[in-house]
Amino acid sequence: MEDTAALNLTKPIRCIVKLGGAAITCKNELEKVNEENLEIVSSQLKQALIAGSGSQRVLGMDWSNRHGTSEISCDVDNFQEQTSLDSCSFVVVHGAGSFGHFQASKSGVHKGGLSQPLVKAGFVATRISVTTLNLEVVRILARDGIPSVGMSPFSCGWSTSQRNMESADLSMVAKAIGSGFVPVLHGDAVLDEFQGCTILSGDVIIRHLAAYLKPESVVFLTDVLGVYDRPPSEPGAVLLREIAVNEDGSWSVVNPTRQNMNNQVEITVAAHDTTGGMETKISEAAMIAKLGIDVYIVKAATSHSLKALSGELRGTIPDDWLGTVIRFVAKGTGSTC
Repeated sequence: MEDTAALNLTKPIRCIVKLGGAAITCKNELEKVNEENLEIVSSQLKQALIAGSGSQRVLGMDWSNRHGTSEISCDVDNFQEQTSLDSCSFVVVHGAGSFGHFQASKSGVHKGGLSQPLVKAGFVATRISVTTLNLEVVRILARDGIPSVGMSPFSCGWSTSQRNMESADLSMVAKAIGSGFVPVLHGDAVLDEFQGCTILSGDVIIRHLAAYLKPESVVFLTDVLGVYDRPPSEPGAVLLREIAVNEDGSWSVVNPTRQNMNNQVEITVAAHDTTGGMETKISEAAMIAKLGIDVYIVKAATSHSLKALSGELRGTIPDDWLGTVIRFVAKGTGSTC
């Protein structure tokens, strides 16, 4: 694993943002981007970046003139007097949604076996799909003036062993941050030392980035308000507003207080989802919180997500904020920190 001393970050990372696949794609339609949601998310990221920067003038960076071009000016000549955004304080990771999951599950890439023609073809097809989505995410962020650069874990040399992280070279991520870019990573098909190949989920990527970059917070943008005690589509589902994580990694719900509240929430995972869905998200979020980093799980493209991205939720969570905060509990204090 990459040594933190080698990263040479010149300033703290404000936030690592996870764009959930179900929030930025139409998950039941193969390879279809939810452009409305993604454009709102991009606009909110831009607002979070320029907050307090002293400059509200933003120029677009997508010069391809493709369909969907932003109303923001992309005039090259105007960049002569443009001031830089405080962009090096954000890192973005996105899930695959309707991109990649179908190809991976159909071919069994997550189970390994590159010697099988179907698996090898599925590996190629999966990477074509997820990198296509990555380009679209980067393009929309760039249209809003966010200096984003796509970075694939496979191409950066990330790999696993028995589906556990084996190597995560963060040198290029650190260099991109140091150069003033916003790295945009994604869930990817990677090589596995033991089984040949597997799928590395965006949530696992987030945890490893958090461990080495030590951001002030991590924000998961999802297609629901937060974590519920059961699938939110079921009658009586309750939004878990605050979850406390102990030193041993165990967690408990502290808000709302319910005598019969079980630590384990009921999880449903789509048949084509090879990365574990919300269960993986909670597990990874708890490990991030153990590092003393606040984690917010909130619905994308809402006023609640904007507050999380803008850093307005440090300390006491407002009563009118809808989402789930996951925080570390210091031993013996009984309070989150």
